[in-house]
Amino acid sequence: MADTTAVRKRAERDVAPGGSTAPRRVRWWARWPEWSAYAAITWSVVYGAAQLYWALGGAGYPFAKVRDERSTGSILEPSRAEVVAPVFALFCAAAVVAGVLMLRNRGSGRQRKALLAFGWVTAGVLMFVIPDYFMIGLVAFSPLIVVFSFTGIPGPQGGIEDILFWHRDNLVLVFIGGLMWALMTLAYQRRTADQCLNCGRGEGAAASWTSPDRARRWGRWAVYAAVISTLPYDITRIAWYFGYPLGITDAFLKDMQDTEGMLEIGLALGILSTLGSLLTHGLVSKWGEVWPRWVWFKAGRPVNPKTAIIPATVVALALIPGGVMSIARLEAEMWGANGPMIFWLSWGVALGAATYAYYLRRRGECGDCGRG
Repeated sequence: MADTTAVRKRAERDVAPGGSTAPRRVRWWARWPEWSAYAAITWSVVYGAAQLYWALGGAGYPFAKVRDERSTGSILEPSRAEVVAPVFALFCAAAVVAGVLMLRNRGSGRQRKALLAFGWVTAGVLMFVIPDYFMIGLVAFSPLIVVFSFTGIPGPQGGIEDILFWHRDNLVLVFIGGLMWALMTLAYQRRTADQCLNCGRGEGAAASWTSPDRARRWGRWAVYAAVISTLPYDITRIAWYFGYPLGITDAFLKDMQDTEGMLEIGLALGILSTLGSLLTHGLVSKWGEVWPRWVWFKAGRPVNPKTAIIPATVVALALIPGGVMSIARLEAEMWGANGPMIFWLSWGVALGAATYAYYLRRRGECGDCGRG
């Protein structure tokens, strides 16, 4: 019965409006199981070639030691190109081989498990281990970065190049490579398990924890965990603004007070974090499904699930590398600087879980396979 429904749905999808049998245009993002594989393999080839170039003495190695204002918090910085670059190049070469095997749907049994393990580990390292806090900063300040690109950065800084310099740009490229690897691995996992590429459903009965009722229950706990994880960062940044050196030295607080706009930026981030935690409640509340009255121009209309899922997923993914980075940079005397950011790890994981629970509750019948 499921096969018959899937065929019917697929046929309806492929019929253009008006009853024409001409193929219906499929938007590019709906074809992610196809293009993500080519993107991940291409990234591995190009970045591997760049690492080989740096291993041979080429200029521009992005993990080299630089002056403090141009350094990042990456786990690979500072490092020597002759040590790290050859290893990274070999890693990318292995990734190309694994990617081609995934693209061709090769592997069964232990080989399939090995490819899946390699793919998920590669995605995790590229997305969460090598990058630093800049990913969440890029998400939070993206509107200002657009403005600064035209007006310049206020204060003693130079132009936009003082924010988007090569060492940071490289971490964004690494993160994007990890994202492509995650998408390719997920598509390979579903194809080789005879699951729908769009929704992940298979022929058998779905696990009980994915039912809407169960997802609402554990999703609520995930929301609570996400909200609690924001508090240490919010409290310290607000305390600094009002002159309390919570978790930092008096000298460090004085330096921030003497730097124009520094405390205001910290306060803005603390408030933004608090507002974000309040919005997280929408993932388990009625106003996350139907626009509330205070959104007057859409009040009473159904909320498109993507309106919540896309931004929440972006924030969750961007938070995790900042939390991982902060673990290695924790100092007892200055625990307020990086200590609260360690909770970004639990915040990102909890927010991702809450978002997935919301997706499970809001997803309907799949337009590709007809299940649901």
